[in-house]
Amino acid sequence: MTESEILNADKVLKEYFGHTSFRGDQEDLVKAVLTGRDVLGVMPTGAGKSVCYQVPALMLDGLTIVISPLISLMKDQVNALWQSGVRAGLINSSLTAEQAKQTYRALYEGDLEILYAAPERLLTEGFLNMAQQVKIAQVTVDEAHCISQWGQDFRPSYLKIAEFVDKLPQRPVISAFTATATEQVRQDIKKLLKLNDPFEAVSGFDRRNLRFTVYNPKKKYEKLSGILQNNKDKCVIVYCLTRKKTEEVCAKLCAEGFNATRYHAGLGDAERRKNQEDFIYDRKNIMVATNAFGMGIDKSNVGLVIHYNMPKNIESYYQEAGRAGRDGSEAECIMLYSAADVRTNRFLIDNSDDINPELTDKMREDIRKKDIMRLNKITDYCRTTDCYRKFILKYFGDTAPDYCGNCSNCLSDFDAVDITIEAQKIVSCVYRIKQKGKKYGRAMIADILMGSKNQKVMQSGMSELSTYGIMSNSPKDYIYEIISFLIEQKYLSENGEYQLIDITEFSPEIVKQKKQLTMKHKKTLTEEQKKISTVYDIDYTLFAKLKELRAELAKEEKVPAYIVFSDAALRDMCRKRPTDNMQFLNVSGVGRLKAQKYGDDFCACIREYIRNN
Repeated sequence: MTESEILNADKVLKEYFGHTSFRGDQEDLVKAVLTGRDVLGVMPTGAGKSVCYQVPALMLDGLTIVISPLISLMKDQVNALWQSGVRAGLINSSLTAEQAKQTYRALYEGDLEILYAAPERLLTEGFLNMAQQVKIAQVTVDEAHCISQWGQDFRPSYLKIAEFVDKLPQRPVISAFTATATEQVRQDIKKLLKLNDPFEAVSGFDRRNLRFTVYNPKKKYEKLSGILQNNKDKCVIVYCLTRKKTEEVCAKLCAEGFNATRYHAGLGDAERRKNQEDFIYDRKNIMVATNAFGMGIDKSNVGLVIHYNMPKNIESYYQEAGRAGRDGSEAECIMLYSAADVRTNRFLIDNSDDINPELTDKMREDIRKKDIMRLNKITDYCRTTDCYRKFILKYFGDTAPDYCGNCSNCLSDFDAVDITIEAQKIVSCVYRIKQKGKKYGRAMIADILMGSKNQKVMQSGMSELSTYGIMSNSPKDYIYEIISFLIEQKYLSENGEYQLIDITEFSPEIVKQKKQLTMKHKKTLTEEQKKISTVYDIDYTLFAKLKELRAELAKEEKVPAYIVFSDAALRDMCRKRPTDNMQFLNVSGVGRLKAQKYGDDFCACIREYIRNN
């Protein structure tokens, strides 16, 4: 890529997308694609993956096909691209026969630069015929983790992408992108997409603008209601595990007067579409949803994501939580964890209703075992007393300091608690159970230590152990906390899909050498610590006026407000206060077309505000 080509890429970035420079690994990925090299980009949500294939799409000689898993993502992306002056289209089941015909006509006539399509479309007769006659310069695979059985959203249809590429007259450059991929998933992506000596960029997974918080409340709904009362001005997503829970939570919130709607796969297409649009167009500020409200929700002004239930893996959690603060604004991600969530997830994994005919029995069993392993890991996340950010980043193979200063564990006060005696009791109990030729999980061990008279304990004969009831005065949650600590410190192990506890080579240090142990025990967060910092060097009165103007323009054009401008762009207007179109072009997120469309209105609003203040 020559210096002039780099300058051209910068020009395209500014003219169409309103950014003066590339961020992070964007420029290297764009450069690789433009020189004809396959790429794999792993970048956190909000880091600007789309720029990495959209800028080359406007510079390459031919069509870019973007393979995307969700219709909602395609519609959002196509709308945003047209707003920026890019000729984009989509082919999916949402189109009428006439709309699909018009799209194919535009493709044959060379009127589109970017086409979005679902993987299921690729090998259909009409699509394949088009692809073999139209010059294709780039095939982009979005949400590329879907191709791997180790990815949290494995889709067999993604395995057909390589076959589709093989059927093309000339092989285009292949670019693959995802936000969440472990090393194993990355290897699968490269192998299964047949990437040719790809340039690989794995950006840091850290989203520094997000604060991570985990609560284990006794009354979960009351906790949710309290959080929402304190965040009435925010756009919020509340994720629930099941349709039933989604309905229940949404009904309670509406009864309390919250402006909430719902989304799950059990609703009719028309209602799902209406509810999603109510949220996207800011008619409702709270969306209660299952993970059916999933990948591709491109709403940039979500300030809070709450998981009412723990999801089944860290990949899903980080992807869903990452829908907060997409425009770079500070935002919060809260998990309301309970032991019941683990049981529910386990039930859902064991009783999956996936009837995909492309999955063999062996594939289903392999996926189930991997799902259990991932469930165990996110359970550990909810129980850790270490930095939550560090835990997530370490999971994805990234590095992080022990203290991030922006998660509830780092911001909590901890007491240093001597647990020497408690540790001896717990490890001794595991020894005694092992001597009986048994292994149990945390719940059973806690029941034995507490002297529970439940049926399982009594029938197993564990009430005869010398350790039965020796921690009868300790709360179960506290016993769980110590067990988690002992596992983290390698004094106990937790193995297999059933999370059975066993002794390790270090266990004798506890029971024989009577090693002294101190554990961090979390104090309750103060109200001040619970508040997320929202300090921006801007004039909030002007910001409110710009938001009102944006809403009016969005209503006239029948598009979501964030399609006109993101909150981050409005904040930059507040800082720079442009009063003419030349100055307006210097605002981050303002490209040539948007400056032409909106510059006069926003500059007039700013000029009036300056005059009056």
